[in-house]
Amino acid sequence: MSPYQSMIAVTDRTLCPGEFEAQIKKAASLHPCALILRERDLSDEEYREMAEGIREICSREGVDFYVHARVEVARAIGCKNIHLPLPVLRSLGGRPEGFDSVSVSCHSMEDMREAVAAGADRIILGTIFETECKKGLRGRGLSFVKEICDVCPVPVFAIGGIKTDNLREVMDAGAAGGCMMSGFMRN
Repeated sequence: MSPYQSMIAVTDRTLCPGEFEAQIKKAASLHPCALILRERDLSDEEYREMAEGIREICSREGVDFYVHARVEVARAIGCKNIHLPLPVLRSLGGRPEGFDSVSVSCHSMEDMREAVAAGADRIILGTIFETECKKGLRGRGLSFVKEICDVCPVPVFAIGGIKTDNLREVMDAGAAGGCMMSGFMRN
């Protein structure tokens, strides 16, 4: 089994050495289990336009596509998967209706418990290792992954410095897989 099948690709077009759509096609061809279109700096209209195209690429490759934080955009394009930062989940008063899968970013045991109680199907747990994306933020390490995974009733995917060469360690600590940004956006 390819290590990519246990990974979620998270986008950041500013990391791409070339054209973003070509990079997405390349990433999707590796068949990660999902792709989260993060691109937080776009307007809703720009994001929606991009999401429609990226969703089609993912569909062709059999990769689950997640809209990041923009519930109304997801509904407008018929996307049934949403990834939410915990503050967004809180602002919505819990799990938004009409979604097949809701993943939530968590950074502590309390975050995880709150997200699960609010209806999260998947936890994205960070930051595990030091990463360029969050310079200066010390990684929480594998013991943190194990602590959360030992009690979390839904799949946990680790984020922050996850690479194909440390994915096995994260999974051995109990995670269902890992999220990778740079590896999918730069290679």
